[in-house]
Amino acid sequence: MNTPFAGQLAAFATSQIKPSVLARQMARLSALDWLACGCAGTAEPVSRILRDQALSEAGAAQATLFGGTQVPARMAALANGTISHALDYDDTHFAHIGHPSVAVFSAAFALGELQGNSLQQVIEAALFGMELSIRVGLWLGRSHYQKGYHQTATAGAFGATVAAGRLLGLNTDQMEMALGLCATRAAGLKAQFGTMGKPYNAGLAATAGVEVAQLIKAGFEANPGAMEGTLGFGATHHGEGNLEAALQDLGQVWLFETISHKFHACCHGLHAALEASRSLDLAAPEIASLTVRTHPRWMTVCNQPAPDTGLGAKFSYRTVLALQALGKDTARLDSYSDALCRDPRLVALRDQIHVQADDSLAETAAHVTLVRRDGKRLEASHDLQAPVGYEAREARLLAKAAALLGPSRSAALWSVLQGAGSAADVTPFF
Repeated sequence: MNTPFAGQLAAFATSQIKPSVLARQMARLSALDWLACGCAGTAEPVSRILRDQALSEAGAAQATLFGGTQVPARMAALANGTISHALDYDDTHFAHIGHPSVAVFSAAFALGELQGNSLQQVIEAALFGMELSIRVGLWLGRSHYQKGYHQTATAGAFGATVAAGRLLGLNTDQMEMALGLCATRAAGLKAQFGTMGKPYNAGLAATAGVEVAQLIKAGFEANPGAMEGTLGFGATHHGEGNLEAALQDLGQVWLFETISHKFHACCHGLHAALEASRSLDLAAPEIASLTVRTHPRWMTVCNQPAPDTGLGAKFSYRTVLALQALGKDTARLDSYSDALCRDPRLVALRDQIHVQADDSLAETAAHVTLVRRDGKRLEASHDLQAPVGYEAREARLLAKAAALLGPSRSAALWSVLQGAGSAADVTPFF
């Protein structure tokens, strides 16, 4: 009961196609970013709960948890997927409105460590998985997301399945069946946003991928056509079934090349404004007024006018731009604190910042107008979809990793990721 869509995805997922040089480079950078976010996220309450559960169950020592200690690979994928998304500081792909790395790398590194795969094998398997998760996200379309499904969890589960399946050596028929079985496991709701359930969604996708691939490898049989059809995943989960978008230039064009990394430790909706104002070299003493224009969708997401907590600050245009103008590093987690929200300098500056909705702007764009105290008017725009050169991206991600892990630890981790070692070589950094 093969389906054209699942069959083509499976053929791509098991192919010997060579990813583009840029896609491979971006995947390695995303591995660094995922690891930095995972290591830095271990102190979060949700991370402690998942680690405690994993350690209380014990089991075979197969893969390493963020924070140390080996547990079964499925549990490592669940916990690490959750932990690496706990800070919500990981990469995003806007084509399917999801975070590819947290689900896919968590599955790939868990199995890669268990099997003794090389770093190159793990990162390439993850790249295939992340590319496929983007393609599945395009197939599902905006209606799936708008209805309330979390693409990180749903499309991400299919990507995690592909990464795990490649590492296990599934053939094309097995991979198609694995995708079909994943259709009954992929799940995650936007209703969990703002709770521990959001990062848990990423963990669910990662562990589903490991479990499904292992079951199919062991001879488990499932309906390979469960993605499509009237009772399939797409139809039952309000997917648009956009085959053309999902399959266009598959294997020739790598959509993962356009992954977006977070360079600021706050809601991604704020990043375009921060990048635009960054180009103006904001400095608090010079600001008479600052006006931000943004897409209307962000007005109810990250436009808290006067938050009094560090968490609230991460969802406030006025606060993050004031932080930036005061010289605070918006890439650092400790820049968003309750104390800073009460700082008289920040409060005064925040009142000079105005936010306006503009539906002529793309969802990924923002426009900033600065009026200086000397009367000079400066303007800048930024779109997160705009290309960022590899060298500039690498430098900023290394700076981000250094802010999260410390300079020496992050530099050592990046050196390992660029080498020809095994997946196990990164576990000392966990």
